[in-house]
Amino acid sequence: MADAFTERRTLPAPLQPMPGFEHVRRYFDPNQNCTVVKVLPGEIYVSTQEEQVGTVLGSCVSACIHDPVRGVGGMNHFMLPAPADGAGDNWAAGSGRIARYGSDAMEQLINAVLKAGGKRPDLQVKVFGGGRVLPQMSDVGRRNIEFVRRYIAQAHLQLLAEDLGDVYPRQVQFHPHSGLVRVRKLRRRDDVALVAGEYDYLKRLVMRG
Repeated sequence: MADAFTERRTLPAPLQPMPGFEHVRRYFDPNQNCTVVKVLPGEIYVSTQEEQVGTVLGSCVSACIHDPVRGVGGMNHFMLPAPADGAGDNWAAGSGRIARYGSDAMEQLINAVLKAGGKRPDLQVKVFGGGRVLPQMSDVGRRNIEFVRRYIAQAHLQLLAEDLGDVYPRQVQFHPHSGLVRVRKLRRRDDVALVAGEYDYLKRLVMRG
């Protein structure tokens, strides 16, 4: 019989990401029996596998884009709609802007889903976030909501669902292969701390703009 004190449980390795997404944090969650991927502000992630992609949103917005025919999907997490006019971005030039702005994040996510095998006529979009979590930055969430709705309409994308606005942070869990999304509003005081890092950085972006 194995020694209960010396036996170690070996967890399965996380699923391997598609090329280009190796930097996104991932781990195997034994409680959910799947690979969990954490999308941070300014990141996008696309997959065709049975895994869970998650993020936490305050005034930021995430779009989950899914092709139900081919089982490919992805998520972004952007902080502002676009750089302010004339904000030259030494920061943006140095970082390549990644996907911190909605104008970049939506285009990059759509292109990545198409590159992974999705077809534009079949894309379905679900959007989340834009909460008024910090009163001193009350218009940021509203601007993000206005942007993402306008972008979806102008791009002639199919908006399947949205959970936007209100005053709470949100935790979003997205399954890119099936398109299933779960959203939980974070109402406890301790939960608000989960978005503290996002807002520290967001305030610096707003000041730059």
